[in-house]
Amino acid sequence: MADLSASNRDSSIEHGLQCLVEIRASQLNGCAFCLDMHVKQATIGGERPLRLHHVAIWRESPLFSERERAALAWTEALTRIPEDGVSDALYQRVREHFDDRALSDLTYLVATINAWNRLNVATRGVPGTYDRMYGLDKAGLA
Repeated sequence: MADLSASNRDSSIEHGLQCLVEIRASQLNGCAFCLDMHVKQATIGGERPLRLHHVAIWRESPLFSERERAALAWTEALTRIPEDGVSDALYQRVREHFDDRALSDLTYLVATINAWNRLNVATRGVPGTYDRMYGLDKAGLA
């Protein structure tokens, strides 16, 4: 899992968008450990606090670009997997903003965070446990 996560860091998806995707999937999956971690990573990366608060309401918020909205919609679809799969309309919407490589990278990013969420929910990971080891204490959010 660590190797897969490392490969995502080298993807065509910019770091800020990666954080938004990881935050949204973690919200949907109820993974406190990952949500805490990715909010801190986004903060260290310079993300604005209001945008982080608005990830849960991204559809209503004016703070996200169309590319970010497409990625968040993709994240929700792959996290909640509709009974009929991903709709053609959503696929076309995402393709307007992501080429073949970027769509593949985005899909692997969503799959990876969903796997981490499930592992951390199952093991009851405690938010903040590894902040110092991962440098997340630099976020100043403790």
